[in-house]
Amino acid sequence: MRLVPFRDKDADTVISWIKDERAFRLWSADTYKNYPATASDINARYKEITENHKGKVYPFMAVEGDIPVGHLIMRIIEEDPCTVRFGYIIVDSEIRGKGYGKRMLRLALDYAKSTLGAEKITLGVFEQNSSAYHCYKSVGFAECGETECHILDENWRCIEMENSDCI
Repeated sequence: MRLVPFRDKDADTVISWIKDERAFRLWSADTYKNYPATASDINARYKEITENHKGKVYPFMAVEGDIPVGHLIMRIIEEDPCTVRFGYIIVDSEIRGKGYGKRMLRLALDYAKSTLGAEKITLGVFEQNSSAYHCYKSVGFAECGETECHILDENWRCIEMENSDCI
């Protein structure tokens, strides 16, 4: 497996991995106004994030051979340039539970530390997304806080995590 830069055409692949609105919100929280989102919506959002963070945003696809298996973005936190935030983490819905997420995250952790100079790596995961939570714990993330979001007319607990290798 390797990480390759995300291209606009990859947004169609990411969209195909999201099967319903609940899965969409577990992936994106409330960062997109409408469901279903389109590839154009994703590309516009990533452009906006990149502009807001002065280009310090790095979207990747994880590929096995030439087949896309996962996706995530990394962004350097402007107020703390030694912190990298992971987001929009997703694995192809057809192959979840087979270790692809762990492998992708290990590659991303290595990239964030060795290339981006991260001393701390953070992410957020909704309590309802237990498989993702356990995946993050298995690669060294530990709970460091929580927030609450109102999504789909419910209050969702978002668990903040940091990579314990960096703490």
